[in-house]
Amino acid sequence: MVRDDGTDIHPLFDGAPSTTEFKKLRKRVVRETRDAIEHFGMIERGARWLVCLSGGKDSYTLLAVLHELKWRGLLPVDILACNLDQGQPGFPATVLPGFLERMQVPHRIEYQDTYSIVVDKVPRGRTYCALCSRLRRGNLYRIAREEGCSAVVLGHHRDDILETFFMNLFHGSRLATMPPKLVNEEGDLFVYRPLAFVAEADCDRFARAMRYPIIPCDLCGSRDGLHVSRSKHFWISGRQITRVVVKRCSGH
Repeated sequence: MVRDDGTDIHPLFDGAPSTTEFKKLRKRVVRETRDAIEHFGMIERGARWLVCLSGGKDSYTLLAVLHELKWRGLLPVDILACNLDQGQPGFPATVLPGFLERMQVPHRIEYQDTYSIVVDKVPRGRTYCALCSRLRRGNLYRIAREEGCSAVVLGHHRDDILETFFMNLFHGSRLATMPPKLVNEEGDLFVYRPLAFVAEADCDRFARAMRYPIIPCDLCGSRDGLHVSRSKHFWISGRQITRVVVKRCSGH
């Protein structure tokens, strides 16, 4: 393998498009991820990261970019990919294990039927996301401890962080969002979001160009009650400005 001659440097990049457009996209996503890691002080030399893989475009992009940075010697940490199968109906349980085996990525697949708990506890007509997220987070913290990891690494991108800010502002009357780096309540694990500077559109273009087997995020069937946020980008005096429109759906 050769570093910068356009050839693949990891199985995650097998079949990468050779177009100038894709090379620019790949370079931009890698640069922005590296900038976030350095800006927020995420690197602890010799640490082990639990990189959470849902099967969505964002987590695939995160996994690939972190492996490229590690290969280049810019990320001196061990990476363990992890998928938590929460028992959602219709979840294709063989897709991610098969993908990670083919890509030669060290990984752990965990099955915990939190879906049944959520269905039992959440009132009819309400969304599952809040409780589902808490249960998922608790399991990921447990797995990180069991695997000797110091950080749980998530695939939230720039748009997620911005949209969460406006959701909290408009529907919670508070100024808060997802920080790119935080310490959990117990104080023993970091939570990192290395894609904090990366646009969602770039994650989508990257994952689709690489033809990663994307799993939809609406398997639980509870999406109808979500608040919907949409962001639009425009330019003022050479700077990109993002306008986020948030609507309250009928389910809430």
